[in-house]
Amino acid sequence: MQMQRNFVKRQPRLPLPHWVRGLIVSLFSISITMLGLLFVTFLIGRVMPIDPVLAVVGERASQEQYEAVFLELGLDKPLIVQFFYYVADVLRGDFGTSLLTARPVAEDIARVFPATFELATIGIFLGCVLGVPLGVMAAVRRGSWIDQIARVVALVGYSMPIFWLGLMGLLVFYGILGWVGGPGRQGIFYEDMIPSVTGMILLDSLIAGDWGAFWDAFSHIILPASLLGYYSLAYISRMTRSFMLEQLSAEYVTTARVKGMSEWAVIWTHAFRNIRVQLITVIALSYANLLEGSVLTEIIFSWPGIGSYITTALLSADMNAVLGGTVIVGLVFICLNVFSDLLYKVFDPRSK
Repeated sequence: MQMQRNFVKRQPRLPLPHWVRGLIVSLFSISITMLGLLFVTFLIGRVMPIDPVLAVVGERASQEQYEAVFLELGLDKPLIVQFFYYVADVLRGDFGTSLLTARPVAEDIARVFPATFELATIGIFLGCVLGVPLGVMAAVRRGSWIDQIARVVALVGYSMPIFWLGLMGLLVFYGILGWVGGPGRQGIFYEDMIPSVTGMILLDSLIAGDWGAFWDAFSHIILPASLLGYYSLAYISRMTRSFMLEQLSAEYVTTARVKGMSEWAVIWTHAFRNIRVQLITVIALSYANLLEGSVLTEIIFSWPGIGSYITTALLSADMNAVLGGTVIVGLVFICLNVFSDLLYKVFDPRSK
């Protein structure tokens, strides 16, 4: 009986399934990244030469009011304790109260983020639909007029400041030609007429069945979305061309052509299939940059998104809003990276 118990104790543990180990590693990586982001934003809030107590009580507050708020905010405690309190508040979705709007920062972000999401999503869609085929054709017809056009398009997209393109777009397409709507998300006639369900006006107008509001919102979003789409198109087409040139010079492509396979099958079935994983990274980074870096576009077009919200808060020393917006932007990057990892497993069987 004793030997049997020893035998049972010495049995090796069953290894965890591959997907369970991958999930544990992913969750650990996400947790460490998020903790690092919170630590950085916490330090920024403490390093900035702005007294958080004065920002709440005002400069005319008495010493008793100042000390009461100082204790209420927990600023008398060690930094490590303040950091743990800060993490606990963020996990509850509490980013504090905005000094500008006098509302919780979480409510402000929930109100402005859908506008940026809608704008960036249309922009990345245009960038992918136009940029990927352009990059593929430029690689296939290397040195031809298509390749030259693709290189010029990419060069202009990298070289031209987006704020200048935005101003010229408003001048030409809105001021002179009148083809698109002006700044803002909607015209004055349709403002606040559509019930907010998702916060995205195009989708909300479709849900409400108001086609007039839909086309009005579309006329306002198409120009800034096209500018962001052109900005991402320049990067996506350039990277697609580079990836395709590498694949088209590989031996398996030459072998496929020698076997008599059609050029269409060689390009799209073999060469393009092998660059999908790389394109996922490129598109995910482009999308994240549009969500985070559309500040100038939002300011030029008076677009009430998270970029203009953070900028306005920073100029007004509203640190709760700045740090809350920064955390949300960082969380978006993390989520897009996780989504990219999931797509890797779908398109690349070797990563499973």
